Amino acid sequence: MPALKRTLTSVLSATVLAAGLSLGTAAQASARSCPSSASPTIPGARAHWVLNCSGGNLKVYGWVEDIRRDGRDAVVEIWPGGGHHWRLAVASGKGERTNFDYAFPGTTTASVRLHLSR
Repeated sequence: MPALKRTLTSVLSATVLAAGLSLGTAAQASARSCPSSASPTIPGARAHWVLNCSGGNLKVYGWVEDIRRDGRDAVVEIWPGGGHHWRLAVASGKGERTNFDYAFPGTTTASVRLHLSR
């Protein structure tokens, strides 16, 4: 019985650790509508963005910054509604900050996410 308990505890611990690591490498994406903003930070990257609407059109602007010398880029992905193509903003190298400003006519929602390149 003690061996079974140790095995189950090990499996549970590994599962919790894996879930924590996957959450630690990407800020959650969520569909947002205007007005909204976010300032996520993950290990190795941080960003800030604003969703602003005017006349039924969406503007997404902000910055993304690489904060760790790890060979991975900091990336913000923007997936707008209304059939528009997604956009990326990338910062490469510790201390680099990249500003972005995208406009999407005819929509007021987007899914925005911060993550590291692979």
